[in-house]
Amino acid sequence: MSVEPNVRVHSPGSRPLQSGLWGERATDWAEAQEACHETLYRDVLERLAIRGGTRLLDVGCGSGMFCSLALERGAEVRGLDATEPLLAIARTRAARADLRVGDLETLPYEAKSFDVVTGLNSFQYAADPVKALAEARRVTRSGGQVVVATWGRPERCEAGAYFAAMKPLMPPPKPGAGGPFALSDAGALEALAKGAGLTPMEIRDVPCVFTYPDLDTALRGLLSSGPAVAAIRTSGEAAVRQAVAGALEAFTSRTGTVRLENEFRYLVGAA
Repeated sequence: MSVEPNVRVHSPGSRPLQSGLWGERATDWAEAQEACHETLYRDVLERLAIRGGTRLLDVGCGSGMFCSLALERGAEVRGLDATEPLLAIARTRAARADLRVGDLETLPYEAKSFDVVTGLNSFQYAADPVKALAEARRVTRSGGQVVVATWGRPERCEAGAYFAAMKPLMPPPKPGAGGPFALSDAGALEALAKGAGLTPMEIRDVPCVFTYPDLDTALRGLLSSGPAVAAIRTSGEAAVRQAVAGALEAFTSRTGTVRLENEFRYLVGAA
């Protein structure tokens, strides 16, 4: 497959902010956190029947685990992320994928280039989620599928305790700023999809357990996320580490393992 970049004027989008946040602890994310999402990734691949010849673009591809799994199924994979340190890792995991730095709001691809476009925990962090999803629709062929995945209902996510512990330590949110649960409310994904010109086809909820062998590994993984880095920059490593460690006590076994039961939700929309 040859998917050439379109010549487009790139307006400021989510990249300037998100690149710095998610790139600061890219190795920790790749080694201690990303595998916690494998159940979600495999469910998406199975539901969409990704196979040989599928032209797939993953936006917000991070350190490349989903791209690697898609390649294993024979897909022709492209990936885009705001964060070069994460992409450097992704290129070692998914060497046969074309991986590029870019903005969700201005994708550097021609219209109707892909059979499937996925955004797995990425659209809620876009500066303009509707514009970002409309771009995903633009580069998807007619009748193709776009997947938007996000955190599920907060009451079904034990990781909510981690976010709650960090909230007082984070910078004041900007008006309209997204966050982990920005698309988790009932009807939010459907409204976003319709606003971007997609036809919602299905909503799926996927149980996703975060398991860590010990507290240090849990902190390494959880403090590598963009929201955690923002909290650390505002309030300092020691304060954030202490707050999150306290929140994790309720989820730590007598043997020291940490287990957080969560739910992720994704929408499949038709372009």
